[in-house]
Amino acid sequence: MPLTMNDVDRFEASRPRLEAIAYRLLGSASEAEDAVQDTFLRWQAADVGRVEVPEAWLTKVLTNLCLNQLTSARARRETYVGEWLPEPLLAGDPMLGPADTAEQRESVSYAVLAVMERLSPNERAVYVLREAFDYPHREIAEILDISEAASQQIFHRAKKHVADGKARTEIDEAEARRIVEEFLAAATSGHTEPLVRLLTGDAVAIGDGGGKVPARAKAFEGALAVATFMRGLFKPGIAKRKVIGGSPDVYATTANGVPAVVAVLDGRVVGIMCLQVTAEGITAFRNQVNPDKLERATRHWATTDHGAPLLEAAF
Repeated sequence: MPLTMNDVDRFEASRPRLEAIAYRLLGSASEAEDAVQDTFLRWQAADVGRVEVPEAWLTKVLTNLCLNQLTSARARRETYVGEWLPEPLLAGDPMLGPADTAEQRESVSYAVLAVMERLSPNERAVYVLREAFDYPHREIAEILDISEAASQQIFHRAKKHVADGKARTEIDEAEARRIVEEFLAAATSGHTEPLVRLLTGDAVAIGDGGGKVPARAKAFEGALAVATFMRGLFKPGIAKRKVIGGSPDVYATTANGVPAVVAVLDGRVVGIMCLQVTAEGITAFRNQVNPDKLERATRHWATTDHGAPLLEAAF
């Protein structure tokens, strides 16, 4: 039977939650959108009149679609050019989902999304459903067709793996801007020492160009190596402008709840650098420059007020 408007409305009411779940599971906004659309097609083909709890039915279908996607994604990422990083979402993007608790905010932080890449598909699903959306283990077990005890065991194992990736300092937008301003001042000073002072000794810098934009295949490690790289990154140069297509403006904002540097050229987001910050200093830079993973950020940027750039024609 064709869907009634009421059936469509029921699905649309669930769409924001489904997108937020899918994004956390897949680390990709575009893949999350596709998974939600595939869920709608299955809703369209189902006998929805016999579905007692639409939210549970939709969550089960979506989660299993994402599990299949995660399995195939692992094979694709073995041939990915360079480092693979999640797709960052800028502040205010509804796909970030609930942010009422520390657990919900941490579950979508850029560092945790990166760490979750090391989890098995089932571990990732249990962690996301329990930590970010507070599903009871009984419901998670039904979604994944496992026992409740198995769900609890998987969750504890996943939570232990993820613990190292959690930011140990929660930062509001004003503090995030201050951190970015301080970092940019040091990065554009022409000296390495001011940058080293902002970093932890074991700081790392990782870039994802997806083979489309130059990015170092191996992470920079250690405060001095990272500081030297950052000093060069923010040094203007003709070759750099050729790669980017011009000289972008640089803004301070947050992405996935952490301080972020956003480079924008002619209204197009060409780079998002997420800073992982602890009480000891900046411990990681994750720089997304793959244009395929910046399309949603560009669309979101066009609809928001982001203020004046901190740096104009930066490169």
